[in-house]
Amino acid sequence: MTDKTESAVFDAPEFETRIPDGDDRERSVCTRCSFIHYSNPKIVAGSVAMWEDRVLLCKRAIEPRKGYWTLPAGYMENKETVEDAARREAWEEARARLDLDRVLAIYSIARISQVQIMFRASLQTPDIEAGPESEAVGLFEWADIPWDDLAFPTVFWALQAFDEVREKTDFPPFSNPVDGV
Repeated sequence: MTDKTESAVFDAPEFETRIPDGDDRERSVCTRCSFIHYSNPKIVAGSVAMWEDRVLLCKRAIEPRKGYWTLPAGYMENKETVEDAARREAWEEARARLDLDRVLAIYSIARISQVQIMFRASLQTPDIEAGPESEAVGLFEWADIPWDDLAFPTVFWALQAFDEVREKTDFPPFSNPVDGV
């Protein structure tokens, strides 16, 4: 190999932000080979999981919103289905095993580049405990849900969506109550 070839192979790519030919928005483009690095929304998978008439909530041990209550949910991993991600997140956050029923809601949160897919689910057993991302976990009667201490608007929305369809066997997935939130 010549020095020039070694340099081309081992030098880190340099990117600039510009609108590529044929595109309509700024992207990160390699200055050497014009490779476009697309930055796309993250997908969050989660669930409203029930044991009998109680809902599973997790108190966050991490930022953002540490100390607030949330549903078991988190980012999908590569080579993982959205269903597997929802089950994995319930295990990681609450040591809960789930049976997924159906998609409950899909929320597009443009300002933070997320798409959240929430399932209606049931716990296989009531045995839960805090995982590494949770300070505490609990099974809450509906009247005892800490509504003022929920971590995110999507948690509130998903719980409200669940309440509307808890007795239904067929329903379309809910979506954002307000576009562009």
